[in-house]
Amino acid sequence: MDNVLGIINLINERQHLKELTAHRNVASVPFGGRYRLIDFTMSNFINADVSKVAVFPKEKYLSVMDHLGSGKEWNLDRRSGGLFILPPIHPDETVTGDMKQFYDHLSFFERADAETVIISPGSHVCKIDFNEVLAYHKKHKADITVVYKDYVGELIEKPIYHTCSVDSDEDITDISFYTIPRPGDHVCLETFIISKTLLVKLIKSCVASGENDFLKDAVKANLHRFNVKGYNFTGDMPFIHSIESFHSSNMNFLNPSVIRSFFGDTWDVYTKIKHEAPTKYSGSSKVTNSLIANGCVIEGTVENSILFRGVKVKKGAIIRNSIIMQKGEIEEGAIVENIITDKEVKITSEKKVIGIKQPTVIKKAEII
Repeated sequence: MDNVLGIINLINERQHLKELTAHRNVASVPFGGRYRLIDFTMSNFINADVSKVAVFPKEKYLSVMDHLGSGKEWNLDRRSGGLFILPPIHPDETVTGDMKQFYDHLSFFERADAETVIISPGSHVCKIDFNEVLAYHKKHKADITVVYKDYVGELIEKPIYHTCSVDSDEDITDISFYTIPRPGDHVCLETFIISKTLLVKLIKSCVASGENDFLKDAVKANLHRFNVKGYNFTGDMPFIHSIESFHSSNMNFLNPSVIRSFFGDTWDVYTKIKHEAPTKYSGSSKVTNSLIANGCVIEGTVENSILFRGVKVKKGAIIRNSIIMQKGEIEEGAIVENIITDKEVKITSEKKVIGIKQPTVIKKAEII
């Protein structure tokens, strides 16, 4: 779709995964054995043939820049269109909202050869067909389309999600900020369809009035003025709002039906390619119901776990119900259970590391 601009908005990321975001933003958190969270949004754009994608990060974005590179793996290293990464112009200043950062890059929007803009965050693990959302947007002649999903999952304690009210005509009638959703409540996925002309107009008017939040100041404030429609996304998508939900969402990828729902014959999730050898399993290895990326060496036991690239599990080591990120090393006789290790963590010989009531995170490059 040459007339569509994709925006990945990382400015409003909420820090629910604190232990995993000490040195990276949420979008670049590893997920599912070989991916980063942002890969799913990037792939949603590419599967819809969106050839112009801009990423707006707020902070700790070196990791996401390194991961995305030139956009080659997403076919975005091209002369026309391509991938753009647009961080804050004044990184020493506090970013007051996404509209202010959009305004600082206003010339990018004005020069973009596009009629329609899709704005989406970079942390949703889902497969949204943006062609269907665009068709819905056009069918209803909407000024703005807001994508939402009915909440499923456990009751949460902190008010972290924005919810919206939708009437029988699929109009958005209200938006509530930082709520505790109940099952079935309409959670705003902060994914929007809007014309470039209207977006530029709203960016200018909001910033001129000292208003800096797209959802609050451009969408909710104009519900009475614009035709704002709601699109109900019914596909699979975990609600990740804590270390516990991050762990369980990864574990769901051990379910073959979940894997099939994300990876079909006509749909791919793309990520940065690393040329590594296939995983090597020794005669002493025992692996059950696990997802093992390439480049690993398995000599011990792995049960119900996810291992990222380059992990080494030495003879006699046992890993259960855990996530071991890139280049982790579990030495002889060590036991790891209900644990998330960040990159390059080393569990030394005969150590027992067990998360008792909830998954425990071990920070990057720590030696236990």
